[in-house]
Amino acid sequence: MDDQQPKLEVRAKAIIEADGLKFKDLNGNGRLDPYEDWRLSPKERAENLVSLMTVDEKVGMMLINTRQMGLSQKDKDKTSHDGRLDEGIVEKGESIFAASKIYGTTHTIEQMHLRHFILRDNWSPDQMAEWVNAMNEVCEGTRLGIPCLIASNSRNEHAEAIFGMNDASGIFSTWPGTLGLAAAAKGDMKNGGDASLISRFAEIAHDEWDAVGLRKGYMYMADTVTDPRWQRTYGTFGEDPAFISEAIGRIIDGFQGKELGNHSIAMTTKHFPGGGARENGFDPHYEEGKWNLYPTPGSLEKYHLPPFKTAADHGTSSIMPYYSIPSIKKSVVQEVEGEDIPFEEVGFTFNHYFLNHILRGQLGFKGYVNSDSGIVNKMAWGVEGLSEAERFAKAINAGTDLIADTNDIENLKLAISNGWISEKRIDEANIRLLTEMFTLGLFDDRTYVSPERADSVVSTPAHWEAAYEGHKKSVTLLKNKRQVLPLTAEKLTGQKVYVEVFHKEPERAASYTEEARKECQELGQFNQTSDYEEADVAILFLHPKSGSYFSATPGLLELEVCENKPLTALDGKPYEETTLSDMSRLDEITSNLRDRGGKVVISVNVTLPWILGSIEPLADALIAGYDTFFKAQFEVMAGAGHPTGVLPLTLPASEAVIAVDENGNCISRNDVPGYDKDLYMPEGLKYAYRDEEGNVYTLGHGLTY
Repeated sequence: MDDQQPKLEVRAKAIIEADGLKFKDLNGNGRLDPYEDWRLSPKERAENLVSLMTVDEKVGMMLINTRQMGLSQKDKDKTSHDGRLDEGIVEKGESIFAASKIYGTTHTIEQMHLRHFILRDNWSPDQMAEWVNAMNEVCEGTRLGIPCLIASNSRNEHAEAIFGMNDASGIFSTWPGTLGLAAAAKGDMKNGGDASLISRFAEIAHDEWDAVGLRKGYMYMADTVTDPRWQRTYGTFGEDPAFISEAIGRIIDGFQGKELGNHSIAMTTKHFPGGGARENGFDPHYEEGKWNLYPTPGSLEKYHLPPFKTAADHGTSSIMPYYSIPSIKKSVVQEVEGEDIPFEEVGFTFNHYFLNHILRGQLGFKGYVNSDSGIVNKMAWGVEGLSEAERFAKAINAGTDLIADTNDIENLKLAISNGWISEKRIDEANIRLLTEMFTLGLFDDRTYVSPERADSVVSTPAHWEAAYEGHKKSVTLLKNKRQVLPLTAEKLTGQKVYVEVFHKEPERAASYTEEARKECQELGQFNQTSDYEEADVAILFLHPKSGSYFSATPGLLELEVCENKPLTALDGKPYEETTLSDMSRLDEITSNLRDRGGKVVISVNVTLPWILGSIEPLADALIAGYDTFFKAQFEVMAGAGHPTGVLPLTLPASEAVIAVDENGNCISRNDVPGYDKDLYMPEGLKYAYRDEEGNVYTLGHGLTY
């Protein structure tokens, strides 16, 4: 027992004294119950609390749902707590989040007993802190005074907002994208350092989240990229399982600490057992992508599982399985520790063998399993024939403890009342979930946070400076013909520089161009012109985009940088694809500069392993960025720092090396990372792109000056 008195704050219940110490009387019975006693272990407290809970309270505890802040509610009459809480009702199907009818915040907490919520809104730190406090004030006023736990996806990366990945960006210290963190840290390692940049990132982000009251992170992706067409590549640490493992270990230690405690941010590592082994890039957010393929002997154990083993070893608080199904027909038998894995063709959230035998048994995972969003209503792959109540039963009996992005208490209750899930299993899940909450101090001194402190921590200059340094370090020099870079003051004497940004969406291209030119001006290193015809150097940023998060492309995902490219859909119909608009203008600018003896510097935003055959020949110098700030790239181009980033994944040579035959088989293995694909390529084909200078764009490539 620890008799160190925590500083307790209550807003709806009383403080009581026992043994000369203070405790919260969370159930209002005037005496100290074991779950209220902060001297006991989190597990003892959780077991006591579960013994006091009704079935309805246990059911609510096992669901996590997206919750909007009151500030995002347009009708202020539908808010409470000075506009902080959203009390609006959303009918089923009215929005992406309303798979079931969504009720107001107070009703959801008091009547439906939910205590886990996902925040996707992006207001200021003090406003988020005030919202967390208001949520917990409502929670404290309920029968047992059980607090709530707020989760979020990544908030510290500079990227275009994408639901379920980086819902929010730009409020917290803003680093490059996950691939950029990998490029920077791998560059440090190549130069004789280590991956401590990842630790620094995690520690800074931890401090910001902790101050605001966001205590659970749906991050990071421990998936190894093996299928280049997977649209979620940008959210990973790349294709090197050893590096991903190192990064995930540092992420967990940085956010959680060496062990979970009352200032930890509890991590949910995703997506077990690795989402990279796609069927030709299609993602399981839609039916076409529901299969994980393992055509290569040993690939699951060698490439995909190691980062999850590291996550378990570092004590990640929870693990999120992927939606996908392991395919029997398109895989060979895989094994773990010498044992054959029996593939059951159901999504991993429903997969008893993967969750119990592999994750808990062989990898030694001790936390709880948190499903991905929508597994009971939308992405119920392999169990489509079951009712929603039966899907709940299948997932929970397989070992899933928390079902994501749903408030469907009715179907979970139905599964329990029909006897499909035992009381023992429901209690086990609740004990796991509540143990985390007790460990995080949410019942004691960490229920409420200071909005003023939230603002001051997030605005700490050192945080933003470290993030900016991360941007600079992520810059990866792929090609530097005749040492065009760096563009030093001496080289540019009397010369003019033209800057433009290209994007798939023309309106973004225009706003990004304005932003880039402004940042270039702020740097003050280049004499800018707005007319490329009088420029001596053109710096062109390309932001290609391909595919969509929630729907399949008609054919295979396009990785070439192209405009209006004629393609054939999987059903044989012709269609066109654009990954970058205004390519004729790009050609026009580069030709004009070249014809006049000017130089062209091109930076490509690597969110996918783009095929650069249409771009690289246009560039004298070619750079890879990863949602990297323009200003940081200009600084490196100007020679204010050397480029040190390296590629975190291999860029394919051409469409030929990722071609898919009429039976859906890819010429390069879907389950093997780029650096090893040549082991399985037909004779005469090399997977990685080789440029005119002889540089090979494989994992770890990066030049300097």
